[in-house]
Amino acid sequence: MLDTVREIETPEGIALRLRAAGALPRAQAWMVDMLLRMGVFIMAMIPLSLFGMGGNGLAMLLLFALTWVYSVVCEVWLGGQTLGKRALGLRVVNADGTPVTWLPSVVRNLLRAVDVLPGVYGVGLVSTLIDPYARRLGDIVAGTMVIHAVELPAGQQVPTFAAVPLPVVLAADEQAALVEFAERSAQLTPQRQEELANLLTPLTGRNDTAAVRQLIGHANWLLGRP
Repeated sequence: MLDTVREIETPEGIALRLRAAGALPRAQAWMVDMLLRMGVFIMAMIPLSLFGMGGNGLAMLLLFALTWVYSVVCEVWLGGQTLGKRALGLRVVNADGTPVTWLPSVVRNLLRAVDVLPGVYGVGLVSTLIDPYARRLGDIVAGTMVIHAVELPAGQQVPTFAAVPLPVVLAADEQAALVEFAERSAQLTPQRQEELANLLTPLTGRNDTAAVRQLIGHANWLLGRP
C-alpha cells in the first residue's frame, strides 16, 4: 500500500493535506513499540521475581498495562504518538485531522484483538491494503487514521518568493502574524488566502492574488531571504 494524501477543508477554509501512512511504516512503528514494551517487562521481572506470588500478580498487571493502556495513554497525552510512532514520524489523528481523543483511541486499540487475527495482523494487513487511506479495521470503526507527521522548522514552510521590503515598520507581533500567514498559505484555499490578504490592502496596495504574493514576499524579507 503506497502512502496517499487525504485532503480535508475545514470550516475556516484551511485545506488540510493528511499523508496517510502505509502498512510498512506502521509495522515498523509497531515493532519498535513491541521491543520497548518487551524490554520494560523483562527489566521489571528481575525485581518482581523476588516477591513470589505477589510479584507475579504485579507482573500480570504490568503486562496488561503495557499491552492495552500504553498505546491509549501515549496517543492521547503525546499528541497521537506512541514512542514507536514518534521514532518513525507517524501520528494518530481523527479522520477530520483533529487530535485523537480518549474514546476513538480506546476503540482503535481494543479492536487490535480483531486486526491481529488469524495471526501476525492478518485482518489488519488486508484492511490497510484495501482501504484507500491504509486504515486497519480499528481505525475505520474508530474514525481515525495514521499519518506522516514530519514538521518543518519554523519559517521553512514559507514559499520562496522574491523578498519585498516592508514599506512601514511593523511591531514584533505584527511581523510574527505576517510570517505565520505565509507559513499557512499552502494550507489555505486560494479564496481564503485572498480574503485575508485583502484585509491588508493598505499595507500592500494590492488585491487578491497580487496581495497574497506581496505578503509572502514581505515574509521572505523578514526571514532574511534574498
